[in-house]
Amino acid sequence: MPLEIPAGLYLVATPIGNLGDISARALQILGGAQLILCEDTRHSAKLLAKFEIKAPLLSCHEHNEQDRVEMIASRIESGECIAMISDAGTPGISDPGFRLVRSLRAKGLPVQSIPGPCALIAALSISGLPTDSFRYFGFLPPKSAARKRTFSEYQDESATLVFYESTHRIIKFLDDLIKTLGPQRIVCVARELTKLHETVITGSAAGVLDQLQKGSQKGEFVVMIAKKDYQL
Repeated sequence: MPLEIPAGLYLVATPIGNLGDISARALQILGGAQLILCEDTRHSAKLLAKFEIKAPLLSCHEHNEQDRVEMIASRIESGECIAMISDAGTPGISDPGFRLVRSLRAKGLPVQSIPGPCALIAALSISGLPTDSFRYFGFLPPKSAARKRTFSEYQDESATLVFYESTHRIIKFLDDLIKTLGPQRIVCVARELTKLHETVITGSAAGVLDQLQKGSQKGEFVVMIAKKDYQL
């Protein structure tokens, strides 16, 4: 019998690649939830099937998240445990969750974090770049001019800059970075974290781009830019 869990919304972090990274507490919450919110029900159904979790799934993504608020609030008020997961990693971090959490907190309803995998933290920890201070941007706009404006605006930032980027734009991203910040700026690019083909490249922007162009560009990327004048 699943453990009875107090009513509330539980943001549950799920593996970003290696399924062994799911926590016992995450499995406990997912196994005891009356409903699991997710970005893509087909994707999440595969994950839950591996752990024999049978709770019903309901899509909750950027296009319908706000519309779900009243229904979810009502179910929590009636005593239900509602879990929320993203396709991978921690909900609310460049994934759905913020609008729902904001609205439920405004209503005085309980929201809890079930912490675990997060690509930006995993990447920072193994990058070799300073981690005492960092600024996280998520995904930048797809246009080159917008990327260059961001790089230019934060070129003198004293913290490590952290971005997410997709397989389709990573080369253009690095090319714009070099044109704006110069080929010698120290960066780190992490790809496919916790997966079989995990790749982490740290060095000058030009050197990292060269290595990346010679290898695979598939997967999701975390790009970190060291502060100006930082040297390895």
